[in-house]
Amino acid sequence: MPGQSLTRALQPSKVHDLEVAGMPDLGTLTVRAEEIVHSKSIVEITASCSELENKDFFSKSDPFLTISKRNEDGSFTPVFKTEVKRNTLDPKWKPIKITLQQLCNGDKDYPLKFDCLNFNGNGRHDLIGSLQVSLNSIQKYAKESAELNLERQSSGTSTNKIHGRIRFHNCNISVRPSFLDYLHSGYELSFLVAIDFTASNGIPSQRDSLHYIDPTGRLNAYQGAICAVGEVLEHYDTDRRFAVWGFGGKPSPEQPVSHCFNLCRDSEEVVGVAGILEAYSQGIRSIRLAGPTIFGPVIEKASSIAKQAVDRNDRKYVVLLIITDGVITDLQESINALVHASSFPMSVLIVGVGGADFSEMEHLDGDRARLQTADKNRLSVRDIVQFVPLRDAAGAASVASMLLAELPMQFLEYMKLMKIDPPGARGAFS
Repeated sequence: MPGQSLTRALQPSKVHDLEVAGMPDLGTLTVRAEEIVHSKSIVEITASCSELENKDFFSKSDPFLTISKRNEDGSFTPVFKTEVKRNTLDPKWKPIKITLQQLCNGDKDYPLKFDCLNFNGNGRHDLIGSLQVSLNSIQKYAKESAELNLERQSSGTSTNKIHGRIRFHNCNISVRPSFLDYLHSGYELSFLVAIDFTASNGIPSQRDSLHYIDPTGRLNAYQGAICAVGEVLEHYDTDRRFAVWGFGGKPSPEQPVSHCFNLCRDSEEVVGVAGILEAYSQGIRSIRLAGPTIFGPVIEKASSIAKQAVDRNDRKYVVLLIITDGVITDLQESINALVHASSFPMSVLIVGVGGADFSEMEHLDGDRARLQTADKNRLSVRDIVQFVPLRDAAGAASVASMLLAELPMQFLEYMKLMKIDPPGARGAFS
């Protein structure tokens, strides 16, 4: 793919929040970027463990794997997490799928760390054991069907002890169309926002409220999340028109509590992130906070929009951003809606704001296990949810990075499921 460029005019600096007047033209800044081939190479690894140390008292461990790549300073950054396998010491996870670039920067000798952990609902997971290995070594061990030791340093000693074993059953690398291939062929992201107006957020006129509109212009948690994600996604939709909804509040004093109401006053959509922020600011001044916290209706509304895009053969992929402060009260209904939505071109990003216990949100994220309907007759066809507590992110850039980390792979998984190729890549998913 040829290199792409972006040129923007340089803006004057600010002194005491006032722009310097009468300054001459400062010129422009041009950034050129080119997609590297490693971003199109998909690594697929199937792994299992055996003889794991048991970390639970009344049942067996609930193990999952994380993969981290080493940084220049010797630290490790997580790049993938498997689903959780319940009550077993001999788990086998569904295939790990990640781009070669994300996994190891395209270098198959790059150091990787596999951590096997026992899942805990409070987020403080127990490390069972670790293995450091390169992708080249994984391919070799997969061919040999070798079992490798998971080790952990014993408390108070420098000795590593074996706490289980790991086996790689296969490790394949294939070149497939990339996220950018689809965007350049005309696919767009359609951005939707749903904002929590439940009373647990606090009275908006008070400074400790999560909905407090600071007269100095400082962003509250909701505004920060909108900016962090919206300022990335708005560039992938040519008309930059977005729906904005509220849930858990009364749109007007005489109306009942609604769990999906329009915040755009005179239309169904607003233009750009600035329009989203304006709709939110106007809404917080008129909407009466209520409750409870229910996700089902906004997920169903978004999935109906995604279905309409399919029916019209639009090249649209819907991204719903839900910003909330509380534990949902319609967990199974939300799961049912997500299972239904998993068949459509759609992803759901959830930001948890405030200090609530968000452990239940893990139930919505398909990283743990495939979601299934209450009657157990239907499973989700793919993972479409990414959840991030705002308190775990260090700044707006980190929020966007954590929320959007899985979006390209979720998008590509849908295209593979539907056997949709971008022009020029016929047969890639056949």
